[in-house]
This record gives sequence, structure tokens and C-alpha cells, in this order.
Amino acid sequence: MNEREILNLSKSKFVKFAPPPWNLKGQGIIFAYKISHSWIKECALIPDYLRKEFRGGLGFLMLINYQQSPVGPYRELLFIPGKFGKSRKHSIISIFVNTLASTQNGRTNWGIPKSKAEIDWVENNGKLLITVKKLNHIIFSCEVNSGGIPLPATTSFLPIDLHQRWNGVQFFVKPTGSGWGKLATLSIKELDPEYFPDLRPFRPFFGINVNPISIHFPEAKFHE
Repeated sequence: MNEREILNLSKSKFVKFAPPPWNLKGQGIIFAYKISHSWIKECALIPDYLRKEFRGGLGFLMLINYQQSPVGPYRELLFIPGKFGKSRKHSIISIFVNTLASTQNGRTNWGIPKSKAEIDWVENNGKLLITVKKLNHIIFSCEVNSGGIPLPATTSFLPIDLHQRWNGVQFFVKPTGSGWGKLATLSIKELDPEYFPDLRPFRPFFGINVNPISIHFPEAKFHE
């Protein structure tokens, strides 16, 4: 499948096609993890082609509420375990978003394996409550607390360089982001490991709530 064929897959009268680059703005919450090699081998949600390719490095749990994007507002939950392969690039293995437009364009533009789900994002008494559901079944829910002095946050300090595979095509893209954030803590309330990697055995060694955040997703490079 060549690049033109990939792009044509998304041209549906039901879904807005929005080619890259994308510039997005919203609120982003990022937690950094150090994931063990043994967990990678045991986690059923790791694709087989990646299971023996894990090279360690930082992993990231991200919860993002985009107020502005080329396909309108949407929310997402995603997990990157760390780096894979000889190139030592990151790979998103699980991601849920709450709009079909984001789902289809994310797959087409960057090979990101997005799935659609309901995502509730509620702030209550300074706490942020986030719940991800499919057909009223809770996949993931958490409470996020943040505070302190705002700190500059940028991918210059924590670069993410993605290598994704989708429908036999390899996508390479390096998003960039920046904003101001406060230190954050995470409490996972519910998690269904059949739908999302079970991070409950691990504790993030730091977290940050970046609000506002600006993210730039350039055009991907392709290899078949």
C-alpha cells in the first residue's frame, strides 16, 4: 500500500479528512514510567512484532483533552511502554479517543492504532476525574491531582519519536509539544486489562499536568 492509497482510505463522506501537519491545543497530563522487560513479555496487549524488540527507556501514560484540532475537540488516553527495535523509537500500543474523526485520521496520517470510546473529563474540587468507557463498560478510570509552581514543559527534555505500523505500512513521526505545567499525582481507580495495559503494579516516578499545551504533529515518513 502506497502513501496515496493510505490517504484515500480516509476520504469518507462521513468523516472529515484532515491531512497533516496538525497543530493542537488543550490540556495534557503526562506520567512517566520505567517498565520492566518481564512485563512486556507478559502483557497480552503488546503486539507480537514488538514483544522481543523492547529496549527500555521511559514509558508514558498520557491523558489529553484537546480543545482545538483540525477535526475539532476530542479527548484521548494512550500508553507508550518505552523504546523498541534497533532504532530505539517509541511506539503507542494502546490509545482511545472519543471521536470517529480523530480515530480515522490518526490511523491514516500516522499509523496510530486509535479506538473509539467515551471519555468523561470532570474537574471537581481541584481534582480531575477521567473515565474511559465502551458501551458503559469502564476500561480505565483515574483521579489526577496537581499543584505547585508552574514549570515549563517541552519535548526538548522528553522527546518522543514514534515508529508505528498499520496495515503493513511503517510510519515515522516526531511530534513536538510545549506549555506550562504543574506536578501531578495519579490514582488509578479502575482498569480492565483486556482493553488497556495494566499499569497498576507500577508507580509513575513523575507526572505533570500541562495546561495549556500546544502539540505539533508533522507529516509522517513511510516505509512499506
